[in-house]
Amino acid sequence: MRAFVLTAPGTCEVQDLPAPVAGPGEVVIDVERVGVCGTDVEFFTGEMAYLHQGHSAYPMRLGHEWCGRVLTVGDGVDPGWLGRRVMGDTMLGCGSCRRCLRGHQHVCGKRREVGIRGGQAGALAEQLAVPASSLHDLPDSVDAELGALVEPGGNALRAAQAAAARAGDRALVLGPGTIGLLAAMFLRAAGAEVHLMGATDSSLAFAHTLGFEHVWAEDTLPDLPFDAVVDATNAAHLPARALELVEPGGRLVYIGLAGEPSRVDTRILVLKDVAAVGVLSASPGLDATIRAYAVGSVDPRPLVAATVGLDEVGLVLAGERPERAGPGPKILVDPRPSTAGTAS
Repeated sequence: MRAFVLTAPGTCEVQDLPAPVAGPGEVVIDVERVGVCGTDVEFFTGEMAYLHQGHSAYPMRLGHEWCGRVLTVGDGVDPGWLGRRVMGDTMLGCGSCRRCLRGHQHVCGKRREVGIRGGQAGALAEQLAVPASSLHDLPDSVDAELGALVEPGGNALRAAQAAAARAGDRALVLGPGTIGLLAAMFLRAAGAEVHLMGATDSSLAFAHTLGFEHVWAEDTLPDLPFDAVVDATNAAHLPARALELVEPGGRLVYIGLAGEPSRVDTRILVLKDVAAVGVLSASPGLDATIRAYAVGSVDPRPLVAATVGLDEVGLVLAGERPERAGPGPKILVDPRPSTAGTAS
């Protein structure tokens, strides 16, 4: 099979590799779509912290936002999985530690992460082997494009849930990238008045096309009470700014990560009686995201700017926009052999 392989920072190639074989407890997936995200870019540049902490190493196969169809099953796997359309959890816990047994496998200290950590090969390939325990069914109403957006959607849903904004509340999302926009969509679906703050005119203009009326630059943000603030940026100064902006008794959600430490004054946190929540992964939110996409309460498809083939992934990771790409922030990959780059 063909697979995209990152061999060193800034160095990659599409290689012909042996097709995976389903081991005990595993399935092999025919991959239909894969999302490219900021984590993949950090591996491409060499900035990703896991590389420096010993959790990841080159060469590696990226791709953790995926969907496809079950091709084969290994020993001990229900044959009923064969032929089913699925997506999969990125986080693969050990299954036996205290965290896993308490339902927190996504923070297992021994976890592998598909396309990210522990040598677990990712989905930027024609086929992918994963544990059957990580699979989630996709209904017919969730097509390949939506299926590849379940994983980022699960992260965003958890951020929106942590914000706990209800009808009549005002929520502010910092960062109108893929996760920020998805979080804003889930907050809007919950009935909140949603505001977005971004750094570029183009990102704010795009957010406006999605029906968000309240979009601001940092220097034009109005003096309003925000019951919840979600930081979905990589700006080191914005976690502290989020704390300044949230109403006393409100909620802060941190889902973005900066390349350097962020400083938050916990005296302000205490004196404002604010609850602050960090969100790491999509795992606990995957099923609810699939349901939201299936019924159409959240439709993330406008976020997809283009769908490309494996041969174009390196250019995307290097920051190049595909020809005829739309204005959205998300690039998807169709790794199947006949794929040619197309805008969506």
